[in-house]
Amino acid sequence: MTALRRFRLLLNDRAVVALLPEALWRLFLARIRLLFPFDKTAPQLGAQSQETAEVSKAADAPKIREITRAIRVGSKVTPWKSTCMVRAVAGLKMLEKRGIDSTLYMGVAKDKQGRMIAHAWLRSGSYYVSGDDVMKGFVVVEKFAKVIQAE
Repeated sequence: MTALRRFRLLLNDRAVVALLPEALWRLFLARIRLLFPFDKTAPQLGAQSQETAEVSKAADAPKIREITRAIRVGSKVTPWKSTCMVRAVAGLKMLEKRGIDSTLYMGVAKDKQGRMIAHAWLRSGSYYVSGDDVMKGFVVVEKFAKVIQAE
């Protein structure tokens, strides 16, 4: 598929286009946040070593899918490197704003040369928002549950 055709398809998805400025902003903020020591950032990610439910509310599913697409599109056009952790944190914050629970996972594996590599991915209910494309083979070493309390 050509870049022009992908761009036209994106323009037809008005919900994703509407979320794109926020996705870019959240990606930027996540990139800045990750410049600080992780022990300062971790408390903002949720309850350490816990997970949220693996079932989504039916009403949340369309919003989760739209945020997923906005993060994926936005991360491809940022002038900075939007790593897996940047995408996961940005998605977590977008979901949090909308009152949707999520779990951020951090994992490790060995690459083909035997070196340790890390990866982060985000799940909301039964949907993977980011990082699911390469999460296979990674062993989860930590997880953070962002549970939104109903008021």
